[in-house]
Amino acid sequence: MNLIKIIPFVLFSNSCFSQTNSEKYIIDDGIMVEKPDGKRPYDEIYNNNNIIYTHGKKFTYSYFYQDIKGEKFLIKKGKEILQPEGYSIAGWEFVKTDKQDKETINHLILKPKLGNPFERVVPDYNQTAIGYEYVMANGEFLSTEETGAIENEMNVWIHPPRNDFFKILEINPFPYIKAPYQIGTKWNWSLEIGDHWSDKRWLEWKGGIENQYTYEIKDKKNILTKLGNLECYVVHANANNRIGKTELISYFNPKFGFVKLEYTNIDNTKTVLELEKID
Repeated sequence: MNLIKIIPFVLFSNSCFSQTNSEKYIIDDGIMVEKPDGKRPYDEIYNNNNIIYTHGKKFTYSYFYQDIKGEKFLIKKGKEILQPEGYSIAGWEFVKTDKQDKETINHLILKPKLGNPFERVVPDYNQTAIGYEYVMANGEFLSTEETGAIENEMNVWIHPPRNDFFKILEINPFPYIKAPYQIGTKWNWSLEIGDHWSDKRWLEWKGGIENQYTYEIKDKKNILTKLGNLECYVVHANANNRIGKTELISYFNPKFGFVKLEYTNIDNTKTVLELEKID
């Protein structure tokens, strides 16, 4: 299902998997996805039924990182880092919000895409392709990445941004909501994470870890966003593993998707993403 291994472990609460749904969906690594059909085009199966994450849209997010003292930072381009293969990539570093420059990442842009971008390595990939662009103040990208999302009537689940500093979010609960959309719906999930996601700037570890997640829709309320007042389902999620725990409070609107994500990181710092606009 994904380029990382996801462990099937899901508890359905207050819902039933009907015969009609069993004809349309399968449970793949704990998440409900559209049933594959070799007679139909990829986009017809995994993209055409999307309402939120549809091709042609551009979701622009602002963000900040908050340390344990409460001081806020952004991320900027750092020194070039030589790779073992002989080429260099741009590093990153923290910058105080009042010290940002033209190489500071101001926004993250999520773009749904058509087709299977991983067809050569994962021909049976069954997600909507999405791309992230890390946009600096000068209009250039510090980096870009391609990953995936799942959207259907049973659940909405997306990979968070995970390049540069944002790889810290791999250790946190992923944005995820499961039907029925109502207060009290609960579910579980699991994910194996390798030590290549570690970093001395938050936490280093050796060997794999396994996140055990619990999710619950705790509330439904109007919140003020850059898109105006929106009614959102408030999903509280926790992740526990052998190195510690992380948290995510996500605000989900059925029309605009995940409009705000409030992460508590593995080192008790915070990362907050907020949807600014949709083009």
